[in-house]
Amino acid sequence: MRILALGDIVGTASIDYLQKHLWEFRSREKIDFVVANGENATEIRGLCARDAKALLDTGIDVITLGNHSFGMRDIYPFLEDEERVIRPANYPPQAPGAGYVIVEVQGFRLLGINVAGRVYLEPLASPFDTVDRILEREKGNYDLAILDIHAEATSEKLAMGYYFDGRVHMMFGTHTHVPTADEQILPRGSGYVTDLGMCGPKNSILGTRCEDVIDRFRFLLPTHFHVGDGPIEAMGAIFDVDPFASRVEKVTRVRF
Repeated sequence: MRILALGDIVGTASIDYLQKHLWEFRSREKIDFVVANGENATEIRGLCARDAKALLDTGIDVITLGNHSFGMRDIYPFLEDEERVIRPANYPPQAPGAGYVIVEVQGFRLLGINVAGRVYLEPLASPFDTVDRILEREKGNYDLAILDIHAEATSEKLAMGYYFDGRVHMMFGTHTHVPTADEQILPRGSGYVTDLGMCGPKNSILGTRCEDVIDRFRFLLPTHFHVGDGPIEAMGAIFDVDPFASRVEKVTRVRF
């Protein structure tokens, strides 16, 4: 089984790019399932219902979110109705939507979980305890598990990776928009990479127009950020999985 995880999608130009190229990439690389983080897809500030529907048509099977989950008000009822879009599970239970989903892939049950880190982000519930509870609650209901750790600190992501090694089969970080070069198989067989990077304008600063970010650093004044222009690059990782052994055989970073 081959599972593709894509980093944070930035702006509608990136949605258009994926509409044109993702199905072709899936076919060429024999990808069975795609998960992608969509929290910046609506011009950096969240994900609206229209863009969520468009992303699900590009070849993405499950969309994860992050600290901008609720930036667009019309996503609230959409999250209640569409189980393929999940927000961090460690938000309060009153938050719209769900933090995990179970889908079928090649006859196997895949548990997809989304959590947000707490270092330099909102003081949510513990992502460690949250995932522990989900794994216990769904015990016997899934064959493989995958986790998007939407977090700022690399140490927090790595800590979760080692803590859930052997229990969550595929783990990857999102949020920083910069891919890390530490793709690996952890000691107990889980595939892991600290950050996937992003799907966004190549000539930008984290997907944002360079001059906007430079002005913010130089002058320390409130700045309206715009999505960068120019060619789009998609970043992520492919997890090659032996579903019968519940083990990841290989993790490969990709850019296209």
